[in-house]
Amino acid sequence: MQPGAPPHSKMGSSQSVSPHSDIVIRNLESRDDIEQCVSLQRATWGDGFREHVPPAMIRIVQKVGGIALGAFDARQLLVGFVFGLTGMYEGRLAHWSHMLAVRTDMRDHGIGRRLKEAQRARLLALGVERALWTFDPLVARNAHLNLVRLGARAIEYVPDMYDPDPMSTTDSVIGTDRFVVELATSEPAPPSGMPLRIGSEVPRLLSAGDCARPTALPSGRTVAVGIPTDIQALKDRDPALAAQWRFATRQVLQHYLGHGYHVRGVASLPGPAVGCCYVLEAGHA
Repeated sequence: MQPGAPPHSKMGSSQSVSPHSDIVIRNLESRDDIEQCVSLQRATWGDGFREHVPPAMIRIVQKVGGIALGAFDARQLLVGFVFGLTGMYEGRLAHWSHMLAVRTDMRDHGIGRRLKEAQRARLLALGVERALWTFDPLVARNAHLNLVRLGARAIEYVPDMYDPDPMSTTDSVIGTDRFVVELATSEPAPPSGMPLRIGSEVPRLLSAGDCARPTALPSGRTVAVGIPTDIQALKDRDPALAAQWRFATRQVLQHYLGHGYHVRGVASLPGPAVGCCYVLEAGHA
């Protein structure tokens, strides 16, 4: 953190407004702001979700280098938020971005990306060079946001990262496997935000027609691992098949990451059931 620039200073309460939208990104400050944040957490992860961030924590973390930013419409209604804590990770100052949520009817409008970009800018101004967070490897929308649009790097696959007891409705049936991703705050997001292109020679593992765990895994320089277009819809429609996707992708991704491969990015694939895949390459990024 930069000396003389505490998170509760004037810099920390500045607003960021896009000329193309009436959505304003700003700190969660008032009691109403924070109550709306708690309500959005429950709307996103279910009324039974016990891991929501309480009001006191939202206030406290902003006084010690944490981030709690909301996206508000013209009526001052919260449509999205990002929340995280700043501390030490592997002996270095870092920020752990714990939660990102956007109201269901406002998704796919770039609000999640704007929140993450505002978070990045705030952290850079505070002297925090690394941001880390997790996302479910089976959620294609989040894979595109994190790896393609934001330019984060997947550094670890963690099976069942969170306690299943307070599991949210979005994690029921398929568990809480997560990619841990890292972002250097000084590096701007990729300008194109376009998925990778892969040739027909790249082996493609897992598809809508066959998402069973493969008995043999190719050892070429590059492999592609498919994921469903919409795992939540699949979970609602066919829970057993959704769980099969989890077990298969867990086995394949852990295998390659454990054998010296890294996640280079995401590529789009034709077809309605498997809309994208992870591209893994041998060697470290």
